[in-house]
Amino acid sequence: MSRTDVLLRVDDLTVSYGNIRALKGISFDVRDGEIVTLIGANGAGKSSALRAVSGLIPFSGRILYGDRDLSRIPPDGIVRLGIAQVPEGRGIFGNLTVFENLRLATWQRKNKAEVAKDFERVFGLFPRLNERKDQMGGTLSGGEQQMLAVGRALMSRGQMMLLDEPSMGLAPVLVRDIFHTLAEINQAGTTILLVEQNAYMALHIASRGCVLETGSIVLSGTGRELLGNPRIKEAYLGG
Repeated sequence: MSRTDVLLRVDDLTVSYGNIRALKGISFDVRDGEIVTLIGANGAGKSSALRAVSGLIPFSGRILYGDRDLSRIPPDGIVRLGIAQVPEGRGIFGNLTVFENLRLATWQRKNKAEVAKDFERVFGLFPRLNERKDQMGGTLSGGEQQMLAVGRALMSRGQMMLLDEPSMGLAPVLVRDIFHTLAEINQAGTTILLVEQNAYMALHIASRGCVLETGSIVLSGTGRELLGNPRIKEAYLGG
């Protein structure tokens, strides 16, 4: 698959919670090798889009990963296809060590040598995790837990990573570090679909972006185009 091929295609995606329509027929795609970001205010439907792709909630419309229709594939099957999600709130296991959290993501992998290489890669990207590999996940700082959540997704060795609000609750210096690392991960070959309220940081590393408002995509373009758009500057970048 070349870097211009569409890896993920979302067509007419609708998600409802009871009588509330969180997503109203949105369509977008993510090409192999890209970072695509969904930005918007709380309640815009960004997280619902990720959860639908991961198979965690029912939806109508169509989601294709390569040539595979994800609508009838359970969440564990979607992970096997090569999609790993870093959920909002990190979702790590607080009663397991850093090393054990990472090892859990390798449950379907048989090649121990390749798993060992991926531990080296994660600890290279996040030296702090290596220093704390025997520490319980629940005792880590917020920034360290976010590193662990990203590292765990990498350990599944998926082709695509979904990230839900990775900067939430982090100090500005840690936000810069996380986004720098995400750009490194992308440059090494992982395609990224990113949901983020920090539009400035997200658009700086994104190939393309979509702006969601009340369940609909109201604007899309390259990261640079959206950063320079007066409407985006006023609504999401502080004028």
